[in-house]
Amino acid sequence: MPGRRRKGAKAAARAGAVKSARPPRAVKSARSKADNSTGTLGGFAVAELRRLIRLVQRTGIGELEVTADGRTVRIAATAGSANAAVHVTAPAAGPAHAAAPAPAAVAAESQTPIVSPMVGTFYRAPAPDADPYVEVGDVVEVGQTVCIIEAMKLMNEIESETKGRIVRILVENAQPVEFGQKLFLIEPL
Repeated sequence: MPGRRRKGAKAAARAGAVKSARPPRAVKSARSKADNSTGTLGGFAVAELRRLIRLVQRTGIGELEVTADGRTVRIAATAGSANAAVHVTAPAAGPAHAAAPAPAAVAAESQTPIVSPMVGTFYRAPAPDADPYVEVGDVVEVGQTVCIIEAMKLMNEIESETKGRIVRILVENAQPVEFGQKLFLIEPL
């Protein structure tokens, strides 16, 4: 019917959008800009958070974590949904005077991580039926192989850059790892 307008046509006309079969982008942009001008959440601009949420939704990545100026925001897509959950962590206000650090925190600071130099699959042993390269409590030397990371069908031996005792193994055997992901914690000797 020529005299009838479809829903949203009035808003599109106000925004100066071209008439089309789908909802005009100009209306969405104008509305988003108006809504985005309303402050911050956990120290992050709401506009920036919305942009990151759209990025997670558009690309299909499972989770995105951004840290800036001591603040962290983690955006995770929920399974089977187009929605993304947002978790913002702002630095806690410190006490007026610093308390003594906990013994576990002091121990963690003295531990050195061995990190993955590449993306791939982590293996603790050279073969499925072989003993692992290292176990918790083992002392490793500089240059000693501690695991293998398979990347593009190539087996890459990962060596310790520190002499020390293996305190913790952070990755399960045959699990995918990312570049820079911590694999082991070593207490230097």
